[in-house]
Amino acid sequence: MKLKDRSKRYRACADLVDPQKTYPLPEAVDLLKKLPPTRFDQTVTLSFKLGVDPRQSDQMVRGTCPLPHGSGKTVRVLVFAQGQAAIAAQEAGAEYVGFEDLIKKCQAGFQDFDVAIATPAAMAEVRKLGKILGPRGLMPNPKTGTVSDDTAKAVREVKAGRVEFKLDKNGNVAVPMGKFSFQSEALVTNGLAVIDAVVKARPHAAKGKFVHSVTMSATMTPGLRIDASAYTK
Repeated sequence: MKLKDRSKRYRACADLVDPQKTYPLPEAVDLLKKLPPTRFDQTVTLSFKLGVDPRQSDQMVRGTCPLPHGSGKTVRVLVFAQGQAAIAAQEAGAEYVGFEDLIKKCQAGFQDFDVAIATPAAMAEVRKLGKILGPRGLMPNPKTGTVSDDTAKAVREVKAGRVEFKLDKNGNVAVPMGKFSFQSEALVTNGLAVIDAVVKARPHAAKGKFVHSVTMSATMTPGLRIDASAYTK
């Protein structure tokens, strides 16, 4: 969409952002906080252009990042488990806990949750939901810590603000780092944690420069180019 077709508020934001400048992360956060606000609390996201080939399975970039100051989002958690693992998940605050009943519910179209966790024993049956949960990124996966016998720990980490990230088909990764309403220091700390997590997720098969660019934006703002050179060497 061309700038002239954007809203008056968006154009006012664009007037304050230099598209040619690369901002240090703290400076970018301070500028973002000065942009005209919206009526809702926008999500702030870091987007990475990575030097990998998304068509190659050995160059997949995927992982999780615990945000020191949380994500600012209420996360609804579903846990596939039985016995003590189910009890532990309930006590840790999971909204939905069960096994065969929940599998049938999901098969019937239930997806009113943000994260699904499963014990390794439950995965034999949960795998049947791959075509249902997979397209929405809800399928439990050991690489993201959502397949675990320690369901209580997994639930607490997700509730505390652990975010997942995965390479898209264009070689990009987008990771939420908090809310517009967060204090600047909290956003900077969360942002540094995200950058560190993405850099550490570099696959062994990746050659040359890994992080080509980093851009920060809120839901309804232009992107601010971030100077991440100090963190991505």
